[in-house]
Amino acid sequence: MAKRTRQFSSQPSADSPRPRRREGWQGWDTYAPFYDWENAQTLGRRDVAFWRRMAATATGSVLELGCGTGRVSVPLAKAGADLVGVDRSEPMLARARERVARAWRHQPSAVDHRPLFVRADIRALPFASRSFPMVLAPYGILQSLIRPRDLVATLTSVARVIQPGGTFGIDLVPDVPKWREYRNRVQLRGESNGARLTLVESVAQDRRRHLTMFEQRYIEQRAGEVREHRFDLTFRTLSVPAMSRQLERAGFSVGAVLGDYHGRPWDDRADVWIILAKRG
Repeated sequence: MAKRTRQFSSQPSADSPRPRRREGWQGWDTYAPFYDWENAQTLGRRDVAFWRRMAATATGSVLELGCGTGRVSVPLAKAGADLVGVDRSEPMLARARERVARAWRHQPSAVDHRPLFVRADIRALPFASRSFPMVLAPYGILQSLIRPRDLVATLTSVARVIQPGGTFGIDLVPDVPKWREYRNRVQLRGESNGARLTLVESVAQDRRRHLTMFEQRYIEQRAGEVREHRFDLTFRTLSVPAMSRQLERAGFSVGAVLGDYHGRPWDDRADVWIILAKRG
């Protein structure tokens, strides 16, 4: 029997990504069903322990920007953090809520420790001023702010909701602008929930604007049927000094820059860029 192919696209299809005016939040709704599967094969959980240690030092509620499917939020909450996560993508948040339901299924007495998820734009956080002693921005979430004004708005919003002396932890992904451009490369294959998944990816760089654009095609094979899911993701990368200057303009002082999740000092060759800043 010939396999049937159906396409579900959040963007007009194309052979390769191309620079165009768009928003950094686009693509994440379509990405939601595949996000955890892909990250389990790439990042995994190697950053979670670091954020858990950070959250344990907070003397109040912790705000996580771009909480997505709850990959970081849920372990922090299970460890006792009073965690509030925000994300613009409702499909991502739906998966986060499902993760919470699974995690607390056998712990009904721990309801108070469940994270609270809020659908919101991180450029205009819907919280009262000075609400949080700690704000976390894991795994490159600030790199989804693809225009300078988006980053300025977000840092201004965080500066408003964080308490004086509060900690703002930022994790940047340094290798994104180093990706070579290519078209239609098979990046991952594997099984997920009874389906065979293949990720076919194309990458383009707009170096003038510090943008890296990924066009992703997830081919899902299940019970003799093939479905193709297409979406684009765009990231903007600033250097550590440039991001530090932006933080200082927003009223933060940079206290430490780390080069890995074990606290080693940062340098230009580091695989991870972590900035820990304090609100003045």
